[in-house]
Amino acid sequence: MQAITSSPGARRLLTISLVARLPLTMLSIGLLVHARHLTGSFATAGVVTGVYAVALGVGGPLLGRLADRHGQTAVLLPSAGAATALLIAVALLPTGTSPALLVALTAGIGLATPPVGACVRTLLPAVLPDQGDVRAAYAVEASAVELTWVCGPPLALALGELWSTGAALAAGGLVLMLATAAFAAQPASRAWRATGQRGPRGGSLQAPAMQTLVMVLTAVGVLFGAVEVAVTAAAADLGSTATAGPLLALWGAGSLAGGVLATRLGGGAHTAGGLALVLGALTAGHLLLVPAAGSAVALGAVLLGAGAAIAPTYASVYAMVDRVAATGTITEAFAWLTTATALGAAAGAAIAGAVADHAGPAAVFAIAGAAGALAALVTVLRAHTLATSAPLAPTAASRPGELLAATA
Repeated sequence: MQAITSSPGARRLLTISLVARLPLTMLSIGLLVHARHLTGSFATAGVVTGVYAVALGVGGPLLGRLADRHGQTAVLLPSAGAATALLIAVALLPTGTSPALLVALTAGIGLATPPVGACVRTLLPAVLPDQGDVRAAYAVEASAVELTWVCGPPLALALGELWSTGAALAAGGLVLMLATAAFAAQPASRAWRATGQRGPRGGSLQAPAMQTLVMVLTAVGVLFGAVEVAVTAAAADLGSTATAGPLLALWGAGSLAGGVLATRLGGGAHTAGGLALVLGALTAGHLLLVPAAGSAVALGAVLLGAGAAIAPTYASVYAMVDRVAATGTITEAFAWLTTATALGAAAGAAIAGAVADHAGPAAVFAIAGAAGALAALVTVLRAHTLATSAPLAPTAASRPGELLAATA
């Protein structure tokens, strides 16, 4: 934590990036309720949010690769402008709009969403050149992102109630545009230059270590998606789905606490063996939800503890990317990790929904635990890939000294 507070450049980057990412946590639920309002169909609304999630997963790595080749400013500003324009267009659609038009515009929003998270993680090794400080910064960032997930969805719903569902989307788009522009205007982002050496033709996933990390976070994403459904199902069984909100907030609070602890202990695991241990803790904590499913108090307590391994998992994986991603692919690599988690969560939610209807929330919690165990197993079986380092130019610029001076 001290490394972040002692570096004004790093502190500004993280703060502005969090504001830019807050609208992203609002969009999924915001698009869901707006599509329901426009079409009168939850089925159509579900398709809209599913298309958005897939498009977001596809667009992130593509935009990340462009940022690696052409710099951050050249990608962030146009993509933010396009996403905001499309959000405003969706906000202005009349009731009874064709579902096909709504799906098409939503796909465009996902494809155009600027990869601010990947960009800020790319910059951290340059503004904090000490590797220990970088690991701590990743832990801080992973913890702080939980705040956006705690605040974003309720904010979207509150704006929808106070104004309209369309106004909530438009407001989110404007915040996205302004905050992304502010991030792109930071000296560190403006000074960032591609290394001048293109990555391999297949992109960052050509690196075996990146394949391992993507597989790990896909499995972790399945865990997340399953837990969200299971908590909602458990709350319904206990008499009120409204209980799910506070329970999931406790889960996020646990992650925040775990991230703070990881920061103080050096920023998470440094090796494949350490990552496997963190994933083992993630698995064990979520398996304990199985016997707790019948009590709201027990569920809340276990969720608080289980969440404590989430931010350390992210921090450990992020710290490895800087070492194992191939030259010229670092932003794309971080974007792939976001995609892996999102697609895993979508798959986990889909599987969990079917299981919850037939076997109840305890069975879904068991699936979440199995996904965590799979992530740990992949880490152990492919530990050799994480032990090798890719030949990396400085991740932030071809002129790292200039960038460090710009952020001082």
